Formats: sequence, structure tokens, C-alpha cells
Amino acid sequence: MTDGMARGPTSPAGGSHESGGEQCSSHSTVREQERYLPIANISRIMKTALPTNGKIAKDAKETVQESVSEFISFITSEASDKCQKEKRKTINGDDLLWAMATLGFEDYIEPLKIYLARYRELEGDAKGSVRGEVPLKRDAVRVLSVPNPQFPIQGSLNYINSQAQGHHMIVPSMQGNE
Repeated sequence: MTDGMARGPTSPAGGSHESGGEQCSSHSTVREQERYLPIANISRIMKTALPTNGKIAKDAKETVQESVSEFISFITSEASDKCQKEKRKTINGDDLLWAMATLGFEDYIEPLKIYLARYRELEGDAKGSVRGEVPLKRDAVRVLSVPNPQFPIQGSLNYINSQAQGHHMIVPSMQGNE
């Protein structure tokens, strides 16, 4: 099995020692798709950055799908290690922000802190409903924007609204309209 070790770490579905050892090829495709975000979601997010008649090649979608999934795994793994050391079982938003700062993504921390605070505020309002109404989490996320021009990095998080509007969505709409 030294052949597998010679290749070194790979992507989340690549079968490195970090992802549970080598996998037989018949199960690798299924396992790979389980670890990646759905390609339809990736495609929908990518399309929001294109003109109406813009097209995205399949290999471009797959590359972004793999990259985004690897990024999420990378950040989550660091947050999980922190929680294990602190003997906690649940990763929260603050753990993810800590992991991002630890791993060198400091430029994203302030906009995400604002987003997290607003999300928690909306989430708290929904949970604290005195009429017993069902919380509409997707609606809360859909309308949540961060109108703050002091964060120049927000442009890179903007994949819903244009920069000219001054509002930048950090989480895309969960609606199926493309």
C-alpha cells in the first residue's frame, strides 16, 4: 500500500489517509458525490455572477464544486479540532470564524461576524414567536444582507446583488428560480 501513500493527501473524495483510507473505484464516485455540494446549487450560484445569456462549462462547475467542498471541509475540520479539545460536540458559527482566522482568512471575518449577528437576531426573533408560528429560516436567510461599504472584501462575497446597489448577500437564495 505504499503506492497510495506516495501520492499524498488528495481532495475530499480522493482516498487519502485523512479521508478514511483508499477506496475501491466502484464506490469512489458515489462517495465523492456524497462529500460534495450538489452541482445544481453550485451552478445556480455561479449563474448569478454571469450575464443572462452566460454559459458555464461542465468542467468549470465541477472544479468549483470540488474547490468549495474542499474549502468547507478544511474550515470545518479546524473548527472540529477546536471543539474536540474543548470537549464540545457541536460546532457553532464562532468556531467557524475562529477556524477561518486561524487558517489565514482574516479578511472575511468582519463581514461574516456582521452576517452571523444578523442571522442570530433574525433566528432569535423566529424562535421567540409568541404565537407559535413556524420559523421561516430560509426566508430569514434570503433577505439578510450586509449593507456596509467599509468592508472592501465584500465584493468577493457578492454573488447575489451588484456592487452598485451597496448590498451584498453572503448566503444565496434557496429558491429554485435560475
